[in-house]
Amino acid sequence: MPNNLFRNIPSVNELLESPPLRSLVDKVSHNVVVAEVRTFLDPMRADIQTATKDIHVPSAGELAERIAGWIVTEQQPRLRPVINATGIILHTGLGRAPLAQAAIDEMAVVAGGYATVEVDPDSGQRSQRVRTVEKLLTELTGAEAATVVNNNAGATMLALAALAQGREVVVSRGQLIEIGGSYRLPEVMETSGAKLREVGTTNKTRIGDFDSACHEQTGALLRVHTSNYQVVGFTESPSLEELVALGRRRGVPVIDDIGSGALIDFAKYGLAGEPVASDSIAAGADVVLFSGDKLLGGPQCGIAVGRREVIEKLLAHPLMRALRVDKVTLAALAATLRLWRDPLTAELHVPLLTLVATSVENLKNRAERLVPQLAACSVVGTAEVVEGSTYLGGGAVPGQLLPTWCVALTPAKESVDRLAELLRRQTPSVFGRVHQNRLLLDLRSVLPSQDALLAETTSRCQWEHA
Repeated sequence: MPNNLFRNIPSVNELLESPPLRSLVDKVSHNVVVAEVRTFLDPMRADIQTATKDIHVPSAGELAERIAGWIVTEQQPRLRPVINATGIILHTGLGRAPLAQAAIDEMAVVAGGYATVEVDPDSGQRSQRVRTVEKLLTELTGAEAATVVNNNAGATMLALAALAQGREVVVSRGQLIEIGGSYRLPEVMETSGAKLREVGTTNKTRIGDFDSACHEQTGALLRVHTSNYQVVGFTESPSLEELVALGRRRGVPVIDDIGSGALIDFAKYGLAGEPVASDSIAAGADVVLFSGDKLLGGPQCGIAVGRREVIEKLLAHPLMRALRVDKVTLAALAATLRLWRDPLTAELHVPLLTLVATSVENLKNRAERLVPQLAACSVVGTAEVVEGSTYLGGGAVPGQLLPTWCVALTPAKESVDRLAELLRRQTPSVFGRVHQNRLLLDLRSVLPSQDALLAETTSRCQWEHA
């Protein structure tokens, strides 16, 4: 039986002559289509080989249609644009902060050709790539010097390795954080070559605990902002000023890892408690570490600012080369930092800040305008405006809610999960959140310029294409 069925499977050449695959050859390439056809046929041949009863073998035309559809799906980029309607502005799975147009423009300029990455245009001599952004970072934070690496975990590892390799780093037990992707501070410390010396208890650590732990093998004092959780109630921890005074007296540097990297106080937007980089510098921290792609609203990177002699140690460490950023990241970061020179300009042009600052009245008006457009889509049963709340995300200000307005959709048929899946499969993908058997499209994280695209993308959805 299998031999007869094998003869029914069209040859690769026969399939390539079919209209669906012949048109794909022109769009993709002959080699890609041939390889995908063979990949598709191999499981079919294996099924026939092990079959104990008759198996239906599609006709050449039917098989070609199936393979063409499969190839089109397989050729779609895994990394595709998203309309983020989850309400989570700093959504790690969706790339965190969207970039300002000025940053995008700068990236395009340097990406398409050569750039003065490590050359001084005035002297023509070799320079350090951090010079591209160092002046901006010191201006915005009040630090003496600065450098940039691939992310804040890299900045933490570099600082520990450069300042305390082989020696102890004293940190409060309540600050031994774990963040997304199983990143654990004790493991990063071990990898850096520094030795963990935890002091105090989960909820209470005093400056005396740090003082008692210091000895000739102490390499640094470390404070870590617990950005993704809160310890509340009967708590105590030393201030940064106390740690700095102890560090000066003991002759050891103080590292302040503030995490999300606020350049301003976000309390004006209803988000209190995030440390500000310039405040840490003013308090005397030797080096302050933070992310570029969270509250700063720039590209993914880790930033270290502080005293010049400390930053020079980071720059001289071998890990610096392994963790350095490329010209595109530097361009995006520089453009973003230039916007932050004027907070009002930043609010208008840094998407993160624009989204946070958007009033609830604005969100409600946009939701009301979108409702009739979304209700007219064939996959939508009902659409209505609903009030809600969401989180900033990205490990920042946990427990603090942002007010918002959403469009709540019910499906015209099938389930709400299938509707959510159908929207995710579009280009651009639309990500919402399912709540109480409705799909919420939360406008807190949708750029105003995307409202029309959101409606258009939803209107293209058809159940039979899911």
